[in-house]
Amino acid sequence: MSSVRADMASRFTCILFFLIAIFWSSASADLILSKVDRRIDLTSHVIRVSSSIKVENAGPAKASELLLAIPDFQAKHLAYLSASNNEGKGKTKGSSSNLPIEMVQPEGMPPNLTFYSVSLLKDLEKSDSLLLDIFSVFTHLLQPFPKEITQADVQLVLFQDSAVYLSPYEVKFQSLSVKVPSPRVESFTKLPNSKIVDKEIKYGPFENVPSFSYNPIIVHFENNQPFAVAQELVREIEISHWGNVQITEHYNLIHGGAHLKGGFSRFDYQTRSSLRGASSFRFLTARLPPRAHSVYYRDHIGNISTSHLWGDSRKTELEIEPRYPMFGGWHTSFTIGYGLPLQDFLFQSEGKRYLNISLGCPMDEVVINSLIVKVVLPEGSMDISVSVPFPTKQWQEIKYSHLDITGRPVFVLQKSNVVPEHNQYFQVYYKFNSLALLQEPFMLIIGIFLLFVTCIVYVHSDLSISRSSPSYLAKLQLEEMRATVQQIQKIVYHCLSIHDKLEASLRELSRTGDVQTCKALRKAADASLKEHAKELRPLVGFLQTSPQATSIWPKVEELISKEKEMQEKLMLKHITVVDSYEKKVNGRDIENRVAALQQKLTALKQDIDDLLDIIDNI
Repeated sequence: MSSVRADMASRFTCILFFLIAIFWSSASADLILSKVDRRIDLTSHVIRVSSSIKVENAGPAKASELLLAIPDFQAKHLAYLSASNNEGKGKTKGSSSNLPIEMVQPEGMPPNLTFYSVSLLKDLEKSDSLLLDIFSVFTHLLQPFPKEITQADVQLVLFQDSAVYLSPYEVKFQSLSVKVPSPRVESFTKLPNSKIVDKEIKYGPFENVPSFSYNPIIVHFENNQPFAVAQELVREIEISHWGNVQITEHYNLIHGGAHLKGGFSRFDYQTRSSLRGASSFRFLTARLPPRAHSVYYRDHIGNISTSHLWGDSRKTELEIEPRYPMFGGWHTSFTIGYGLPLQDFLFQSEGKRYLNISLGCPMDEVVINSLIVKVVLPEGSMDISVSVPFPTKQWQEIKYSHLDITGRPVFVLQKSNVVPEHNQYFQVYYKFNSLALLQEPFMLIIGIFLLFVTCIVYVHSDLSISRSSPSYLAKLQLEEMRATVQQIQKIVYHCLSIHDKLEASLRELSRTGDVQTCKALRKAADASLKEHAKELRPLVGFLQTSPQATSIWPKVEELISKEKEMQEKLMLKHITVVDSYEKKVNGRDIENRVAALQQKLTALKQDIDDLLDIIDNI
């Protein structure tokens, strides 16, 4: 442990080397700090430092500002800093007000330090003194040690600071108290005037400490408080002048403590209290404004029922429980939404409306790495301005919702490293014409009216096609053309069936030798084919003159031609075979006589089938 502490303290020693020589401007050299009482609260993962400082002017010149020095490694984690006059006993708490603070870079100061200037309410005359309260909040300064723990381990963390107050001024008398969340302190830097009492480590008093003095200390202690860190929180505040303010908050949350080492056992977590993970947390509490309504809580899967809501006229509390307990390094994302009465947050002043609502996260002790607040104003809002009690990035966007025409103006605020102390009220000012409220109702009324008019016109309109219109006549001609083609196909199929009967009669002739029956069948078939030819003439004449049959007529014409040719070849084959049987010609010679005819008939039959398929698909 000593080697670890030495390694972590090495970063402080570099400051000490630079602080051997002390430089300050003549304006601040005459100020001294006659008494500093510093209190560091380490009971959560948000570190709060309260300092009560008595400042005296020992020189002849007036002093109008006080410099605060913070080491760079702490300054980058500084989330909140305020200074106020301490009016002393007997004064009301509300009589003190925050003093202006700004970051400065004074000349002649040591490196590795960040300086802030506190502007005093009035100049400090020679030999005068005043009492100031300095309050600062830091995040991500507690380092888990070890960095990984099992489900059964407690969480130990390291904190490092200075036992004496780092200041560009001489400090006559000072003391430090460090409050920890439990009596279990693994180790702490021991100095001659240090001691631990219950949950508090005390250093000092120290007297006549030179300026820029630094005495590093490290505290290694148990802290099982929830290290809830919102990597990003997007809050959308939508104003409706119909009586509601809708709040929607999207959280991307992580447990920022020591990471879980090994597997997680749900059985042990639920049945054995010693294995539940002392530093894990199962629920968070959101303190919502009074009269919050329509509250919901969901994640990417859907609504989560493990939540509890209760409240009264002064507050509303929502206790939410994620789908799984949060261990170190574990992530979760969820959304909270609720509505608020408009009259509680929207007011009017000097011809403008203004929204007065809190900025930060409503949950206890949640650190927000990136906070984005979007204030969605009603469509038609103009002359927008905002008043925020601390610096933020600001820009405007446009959001389109139902029945919007030009879109709703959105004022966006962004701030990094947000702590509960930032959950202060801010104001958004804008102008809005009350007549614009009637825009959406008028749009609905006009829309419904047009719908009814359309229905009436539709009911009373004759949408049928006129029998004298070109489109109707063209449709009739098309239907007549298709019917004609179907009749031609039907006649062709009848002719093909007669062809099949002639072929069957030849097969029967080879079996029985009955020539007379075969001749009679051919005579009847010839008569039927001639009747079908007469039926085709008017149909063919119609297709030749129909403009609708331009694409199909060539195929129909080819079909009729092929069928007629097939009739001729089949009759010739039939006559040849029958005559050969009368002359007692043997079967092989008969086949040789009709072989060429049979080959041609087979090809014609295939062509006719293909043409029929093509005509069906046109």
